[in-house]
Amino acid sequence: MKVGIVGLGLIGGSLGLDLKKTKIVSKIVGYDNNIAHCEEALKLKLVDEIVPFEDLKNCDIVFLAIPVEAIIETLQKLKDAPKNCTIVDLGSTKEKIVKSVPKEIREQFIAAHPMAGTENFGPSAALEGLYKGNIVVLCDLEENSDLHKNRAILIFSHIGMKIIFMDSKNHDRHVAFISHMPHAVSYALANSVMKQEDPQNILLLAVGGFKGMSRIAKSSPKMWSDIFKQNKNNLLKALRCFKDEIDKVENLVESENWEDLEKWMQEGREIHKIL
Repeated sequence: MKVGIVGLGLIGGSLGLDLKKTKIVSKIVGYDNNIAHCEEALKLKLVDEIVPFEDLKNCDIVFLAIPVEAIIETLQKLKDAPKNCTIVDLGSTKEKIVKSVPKEIREQFIAAHPMAGTENFGPSAALEGLYKGNIVVLCDLEENSDLHKNRAILIFSHIGMKIIFMDSKNHDRHVAFISHMPHAVSYALANSVMKQEDPQNILLLAVGGFKGMSRIAKSSPKMWSDIFKQNKNNLLKALRCFKDEIDKVENLVESENWEDLEKWMQEGREIHKIL
């Protein structure tokens, strides 16, 4: 298969590296609005060639590894893609994207969310093996033809991903709690510390827990503000649930109810029986 990748940062670049190890891909071409990203992607051998956007339509499969709002815009430019061209979006939200797909390409459009990544971005962040062993969620496949459905399953399987199926509405509700809310919390934690502590104290004292919890605040603000925009209602619900827990611990500490505080902490530890 000839593969096209739109967006040559962490997600798209890592995909290029992993696809190169498979025997089902003959050539990988790339496109990015950022010229510097194109040059860097070629230098790092994330793709074999940089092509004009229109040439992507000659590929067997095109992956959209760009911010979720840009995915919606780009799908409009692909509505005249040949019927044998599979189009896969790799965004972190699904329902709004699925609803925006032009009817001309709906049966060839695959809504996918690979649950893999790091806090870094750009071509230099690309990692070989990023996808192996991780989950990819494929949504609303009942609207796809067998050709495109099977092609997507084949390619994700070959890069070592575990595939699960879900409708787009439920997907967005679940990831609001499991992925999107933690990013909001990490940004909030980073901002609260920055506004209260001088850089020298942060440098001296920020170890272990703080570094771990604030790590994902390094993530691309452009990408995550788009995600929050698309999943607004689900994210607000998740944040309100989190705020309830913050209010609870605040009240327990303020009232010096140490026994119930310990029970509250013990309840939180239960999640590690799942993880």
